[in-house]
Amino acid sequence: MPAVLAAAPSTDARIDELGIAFEDYRYRTPYKFGGKEVDRVTLLNVRCRLSTKAGKSAEGGASMSMGNVWSFPAPNIPYDTTLAAMKTLAAKIADITRSFTEYAHPLDVNHALLPEYLKAAAATSRELRLAQPIPKLCTLVTGSPVDAAIHDAFGKLHGRNSFTVCGKDFVRFDLSHYLNREFRGEYLDPYILRKPVRRIRMYHSVGASDPLTAAEVKKPIHDGLPETLEDWIPYNGVTAIKIKLNGADLAWDVDRVASIDRVTTAAQAKRGFKDWVYSLDFNERCPNVQYLLDFEHKLKDKAPKAFTLVQYIEQPTARDLAADRQNTMFEAARLRPVVIDESLTGLDALLLAREMGYTGAALKACKGQSETLLLAAATQKYKMFRCVQDLTCPGAALVHSVGIAAHVPGTAALEANAREYVPAANQGWEKRFPGIFVVKDGYMNTQGLDGPGLCTS
Repeated sequence: MPAVLAAAPSTDARIDELGIAFEDYRYRTPYKFGGKEVDRVTLLNVRCRLSTKAGKSAEGGASMSMGNVWSFPAPNIPYDTTLAAMKTLAAKIADITRSFTEYAHPLDVNHALLPEYLKAAAATSRELRLAQPIPKLCTLVTGSPVDAAIHDAFGKLHGRNSFTVCGKDFVRFDLSHYLNREFRGEYLDPYILRKPVRRIRMYHSVGASDPLTAAEVKKPIHDGLPETLEDWIPYNGVTAIKIKLNGADLAWDVDRVASIDRVTTAAQAKRGFKDWVYSLDFNERCPNVQYLLDFEHKLKDKAPKAFTLVQYIEQPTARDLAADRQNTMFEAARLRPVVIDESLTGLDALLLAREMGYTGAALKACKGQSETLLLAAATQKYKMFRCVQDLTCPGAALVHSVGIAAHVPGTAALEANAREYVPAANQGWEKRFPGIFVVKDGYMNTQGLDGPGLCTS
């Protein structure tokens, strides 16, 4: 196991215990994105205990949606097989993490162990004889609640919020150790807010098969929650709408945005509300940048007002940017920020995206607290647009996501869709964080997120 070589601060901690468990939920209604419908989720829940050399100890916890359809897209591998691979990998990651005996900061634990996690993913792929290997993105997702639980416990160990114990007073290395020489002499302190912003604008997601009006509802749910976009808007006071698009049917994509804009305009008029925005997510299905350019121009022609309300466009083309270096986003990004999501698996990916014309990045709790903090610093240094997306994150995972959005300066908005598709997994959290789980004005209130740890346990 890699050793940590620099002198350890007295605040460093060792992992004493770490346990994992899985929890399954069915969606109240399917969520269609990237050409697929998802109707269930498996949560990976993690608990850990840390201690200092002085003998002080604290326990932390975290949770994350496994999200195999998104993180391990494999048309030739069944859902249950990719999920089983992630569960196997989770057990290996837990074993690797338990075996790390150094006293260290959570950033250094992750920095030392991520290469080992990737080796474990490769070994799992071989052992299970998978038709394609577990991707790095999937490994990040699987390891993310382990990393978050360590950060949560570390904050609690020192009686401080986890976002405030990642700066110069606690970390032995400057940011150049984790990123590149451009960050020499820098620490996370100026890149992370010590106090969360008071509220964060919430993006409501409209899946590709979600009904917009009552006339489109084919099979009513009758569970007391809204079943259409026109009803969700007044229910949560929605001010931002994320639109899932096809990326393989230009006319359908343009018509979908125009239809959503018509319904939204009518619903907002009833509320007397005028200041809403859209984001467009192609989930990497555009065949090339020309498709996106054609889409932008056709949308401007068909629904000019809708186009003016687009805040950003997310991951239009395939996640493997290096496979098509000529497919740049410079021209498209002149019209609206173009953000990477699936492509963002580290600083190398971020730098490549910048070289190819991308102007923004989606930060996500499911890629790990450590990696997200570092990439938050990088996106600020390189003056990139920032938003926070989720992975249909319920409960503790949503609290974690909101924490990131609230502590990263300049975050435009936060996606939060578990309340739409798997609200059962939020039960019990409404009383603790009503501002996050009971939304009435389109914004999430962050009251309570400055407590010890990540507030995820």
